[in-house]
Amino acid sequence: MNKIDELINWFDGKKKVLIALSGGVDSALVAYTAFQKLGASAIAVTADYKTLSNDELNSAQRISSEIGIKQIIINYNELENENFVRNDNMRCFYCRDELATNLNHLAKKLCIETIVDGTQLDDLGDYRPGIDALHSNGIRSPLVEIGFTKRQIREESKKIGLSVYDRPSNSCLASRIPWGQRVSAERLTRIEVGESFVKQILHVNQVRVRDFDGVAKIEIEKNQLEQLADKTKLNEITLKLEQIGFKSVLIDQEGYKSGKINVIAD
Repeated sequence: MNKIDELINWFDGKKKVLIALSGGVDSALVAYTAFQKLGASAIAVTADYKTLSNDELNSAQRISSEIGIKQIIINYNELENENFVRNDNMRCFYCRDELATNLNHLAKKLCIETIVDGTQLDDLGDYRPGIDALHSNGIRSPLVEIGFTKRQIREESKKIGLSVYDRPSNSCLASRIPWGQRVSAERLTRIEVGESFVKQILHVNQVRVRDFDGVAKIEIEKNQLEQLADKTKLNEITLKLEQIGFKSVLIDQEGYKSGKINVIAD
């Protein structure tokens, strides 16, 4: 049996399932396989919790339409959660714990016993307290249980025709703010708009605009850094980012790396 069949068969015996669907490929594959096995008894849920970018939300909606799965969007505001806003090294735990609470509430309302997410094996190698929060609240991760890596997920997603098979990994906008610096709506907005500007000007997909107390630090893939040697492009980016509230702009010469600023800021 190949891995995609294993994943489809993971849903054997499940009457109804909620899938926590982001805009990325991991949860998309879970949603696809759940729908293949359960049809209308598989329901995708996307949380619009104010630190999710519009691009991710739009992607989640496209994925649901592409698969044919019913999607529910739940809304709440993480910025009302002081544990999250103070942004210590447990921020992701508080985020995912709140998400799990909302998912469990919805599942109870819909009489659904099983909730799953898109956590996969490679996620377990990083510092991810959010995963602990989900699992402690009863959320299951079929990709982990079967043994899917990110590479395998992309390969299988390409084979079955999911358009997001090569979509760059993303994370909530708050991850661009160093631990110890408070999360605010203003900062999240300028980060999201700033990343959009950089993508448009450089025509790149993987971008982080880190917000260090108002100083923008741009990360793109290392093999694309030469683009920022173009003074015209760099000046245009700097002007745009200063117009939306950043004090100055720096370029990270090491290139993009997930979780790079997971340190407590002075």
